[in-house]
Amino acid sequence: MADFKGFMKYPREVAERRPVDERVEDWNEVYPGTPGRAVLPIIQTQAARCMDCGIPFCHTGCPLGNLIPEWNDLVWRGEWQAALDRLFATNNFPEFTGRLCPAPCETSCVEGYYRDPVTIKNVEIAIVEKGWDDLRVTPQMPSWHTLKTVAVVGSGPAGLAVAQQLTRAGHTVVVYERADAIGGLLRYGIPNFKLEKWVIDRRLKQMRLEGTTFRPNTTVGKDITGKQLLERFDAVVLAIGSTVPRDLPIPGRELKGIHQALEYLPQATKALTSEVPDQITAEGKDVVVIGGGDTSNDCLGTALRQGARSVTQLEIMPHPPAARPDAQPWPTWPIIYRVASANEEGGKRVYSASSSEFIAGEDGQVAGVRLHDVKRSANGRFEPVEGSERELPAQLVLLAMGFLGPQKEGVVEELGVELDPRGNIKRGEDYQTNVPGVFVAGDAGRGQSLIVWAIAEGRSCAAGVDSFLNEKPSPLPRPIGPQERQMML
Repeated sequence: MADFKGFMKYPREVAERRPVDERVEDWNEVYPGTPGRAVLPIIQTQAARCMDCGIPFCHTGCPLGNLIPEWNDLVWRGEWQAALDRLFATNNFPEFTGRLCPAPCETSCVEGYYRDPVTIKNVEIAIVEKGWDDLRVTPQMPSWHTLKTVAVVGSGPAGLAVAQQLTRAGHTVVVYERADAIGGLLRYGIPNFKLEKWVIDRRLKQMRLEGTTFRPNTTVGKDITGKQLLERFDAVVLAIGSTVPRDLPIPGRELKGIHQALEYLPQATKALTSEVPDQITAEGKDVVVIGGGDTSNDCLGTALRQGARSVTQLEIMPHPPAARPDAQPWPTWPIIYRVASANEEGGKRVYSASSSEFIAGEDGQVAGVRLHDVKRSANGRFEPVEGSERELPAQLVLLAMGFLGPQKEGVVEELGVELDPRGNIKRGEDYQTNVPGVFVAGDAGRGQSLIVWAIAEGRSCAAGVDSFLNEKPSPLPRPIGPQERQMML
């Protein structure tokens, strides 16, 4: 284990972000250099805080099953290569999760029961970034080729994890992406201040050297049909995400200036490298973001950098408590008040509020949002609070209320895969759909979820595909299957 008194000797320290007045003037990551370099000076003492407890609940908190106590001990001892090996044993892309994952492992840390938990996320990003800096992250070439071919539709974290695992297993893998660059939501859905795109490009270079082929600007169902995929490939993996946004059908929805978050965010990212005609921008506007999750915070940080006059986030749920509530005991993930980097930068959060109407201005443009406070009724429904109706000015309204499932038009309909009652693609324990040879991984099968779940499902799905192609059990790691995952929710 790490220093057996470390958890008593060292207080929790996390990476410091750049000053707000500095970072809102650019689109670079909010940490100086990279998050890994930002924490490197303190990381060994932070790793020493790991207790190496008898039952490491951080394993169950992490969908990937990361071997957290093992690499904490190795970091404390200065054995960086061994720590990197243990990290890659369960996670293909720790440079993504170390930046984007909300760290459910930390809320299930045993030390967190009485004290502040270990800074697991900071240790993770430090290990992998030091590995990249020291040129120890290299391509892993397959020792032989099976002559089996796999098409992966979608290049988000689930699709990339499937592709890398299967390429390393010796299969020929082609990844199709409808956008003009590989990465899925990592590329255009996540702002640069959370994930600079050179981080993706660095990993894609490694994957290309390993043998994975990428085909951007290719819409399956249009440029190539589902039938053609089945004819050309031995297996097909659908990693198309959950991309149908939840709408808000209230009066005034047809007004100009009301957009889904994923109409707005990709344009802001593309505008950093190329011209975007008729770009949706928050410059000089009062912005209202409806929804209170990570996507809402991404809209907030983006709008502030574009020069918004004001930004207000509306959340129908009540203000969360500062500490873990009794109904959400350790080691479960608690709903508590959290402050993201974008929340530090400005804007206002309004809780227990529901929008009832979009107010029209001149020329069919939105001018404001009419809203009211809500409270829970005896049957659990939200009911308006009498006399609480008011208006907010808004020349730009962004809807960030989550997603309802994968897009059905195109490859899903063409392949004839079955859907579950929630509208996601139905699959078995091996991640195979009702169509032989067609598999699904990530949000398209699970529903909207975290990046760690996407990578974990990609790794598990790859094991199912490998077993199908070789007609025998696969040696690839398989964290857990869909039914087991459902039981964990």
